[in-house]
Amino acid sequence: MSARPIRLARAFLTVGGWTTGSRVLGFVRDMAMAAALGAGPAAEAFVIAFSLPNMFRRFFAEGAFNTAFVPMFSKRLEAGGGARLFAEEAFAGLTAVLIALTLVAQLAMPALVYAMAGGFGADPAKFDLTVAMSRVMFPYILFISLAALVSGVLNALGRFAAAAAAPILLNVILVGSLWLEDLLGGGETDWLSWAVLAAGVAQLAWVWVAAARAGFPVKLRRPRLTPDLRRLAVIALPAALAGGVTQVNLLVGRQVASFFDGAVAWLYYADRLYQLPLGVVGVAVGVVLLPALSRHLQAGDEVAGRGALNRATEFALVLTLPATVALLVIPMTIVAVLLERGAFGPEDTFATGLSLAIYAAGLPAFVLQKVISPVYFARENTAAPFRYALVSMGVNAVCAIGLAPLIGFSAAAVGTTLAAWVNLAQLYAGARVYGTAVAPDAALVRRALGALAASVVMGAGLVALMSWLGPWLAVPGWRIGALGILVGGGTLAFAIAALLCGAVDPNAVRAALQRGRAG
Repeated sequence: MSARPIRLARAFLTVGGWTTGSRVLGFVRDMAMAAALGAGPAAEAFVIAFSLPNMFRRFFAEGAFNTAFVPMFSKRLEAGGGARLFAEEAFAGLTAVLIALTLVAQLAMPALVYAMAGGFGADPAKFDLTVAMSRVMFPYILFISLAALVSGVLNALGRFAAAAAAPILLNVILVGSLWLEDLLGGGETDWLSWAVLAAGVAQLAWVWVAAARAGFPVKLRRPRLTPDLRRLAVIALPAALAGGVTQVNLLVGRQVASFFDGAVAWLYYADRLYQLPLGVVGVAVGVVLLPALSRHLQAGDEVAGRGALNRATEFALVLTLPATVALLVIPMTIVAVLLERGAFGPEDTFATGLSLAIYAAGLPAFVLQKVISPVYFARENTAAPFRYALVSMGVNAVCAIGLAPLIGFSAAAVGTTLAAWVNLAQLYAGARVYGTAVAPDAALVRRALGALAASVVMGAGLVALMSWLGPWLAVPGWRIGALGILVGGGTLAFAIAALLCGAVDPNAVRAALQRGRAG
């Protein structure tokens, strides 16, 4: 089975396009949840219960395991031998570990919930509901982690569409569960809990079938600790520890929020909103760049690796900077239009909008971390990112805990944002040992400055449009359309300014579109 050549622009657009679809459906899901649950105890219980498997997912899925697995698998694929056996051994080993983890978690669930949200202990009913939902949802980690491994196989083969489309199933199934609850009854929390588990099964089946159709079915073997798996574990361990540090950051934020009524849900909704650009851009870049860099390094082509990194950075900045400005300029409007209905009131809008603006200030740092991290992972260096993550963890903890008595629940968002910038600075400084690997070329500098200027122009345009659309944004029947005009106008303003400021190369855009039609 041969791998396709990875064309960065086309691959970014493929992954970004499917991820955009998933995030849009995610907004539909969150709108339905906000209307049904608001920011009350049931909403907070769902957030913590769903966060538990997703926390461990950062170790065993897109996090530590895949950052170690993809470069090793890519090298075997490039060398022309042993790739299928390695993938199946990794699949079997991961399955065994995750089954054991799931069984232990079921027994320790009350302790895990308390570790996630100690403030829930003051409300026994909310605490018990969270434990019950967590027990149903936790096995999701098994299916979604195995799906991530198979997705890594597909990405290394140069087949990005199926893996990028898989998350759509989660949102479709969760929205469908709320519709069925409204039709049949039974309680939103029960339907949502079982829907999460069903979505994990569906996503694994989706990518497994895609891999089989690509001529690379991943079969389940008897687990064995082979030399390759030992090497995989050695490389993955520092990345797992780094992922653990990231999860400690999240735990600190949730613990702080759990002592403020409604704050867990406010931060969750804000996180979901800023995850749209982070998911579309950051995930697309990270997913495509790691196998591409691994191939270039295996071939000994450092120049091509640097070029791939520069072009990925351009792609990230051109999409991230305008999103950052928009989320800083109109956060309250976005939250009010998308979420304020049913059980979600004006107080929830203000608190969520404030959190969204704080998260937005760290958005470029979050995305650029996704760009630079593959520089380390492609060289099988997971130790340095772990050391940097430890420092950022300290920054996050000091800010979130220290500022909470002064500014309340928003201290959790402030800590997350500051820690992201500290981590990014360390990643770029540490990458100097690789010579010119992360050095920006002239084109990147020119286009980054152009993207920044165009984003400022767009921000001014959004302020002007807001003064005109303000009355329509307050009318229930018109506000979605008014927000669409606001976003469309801002996008058009950025596109025109980006062309005039040199943020994008018209010839490159034209060539990419022609290749897309030809492909």
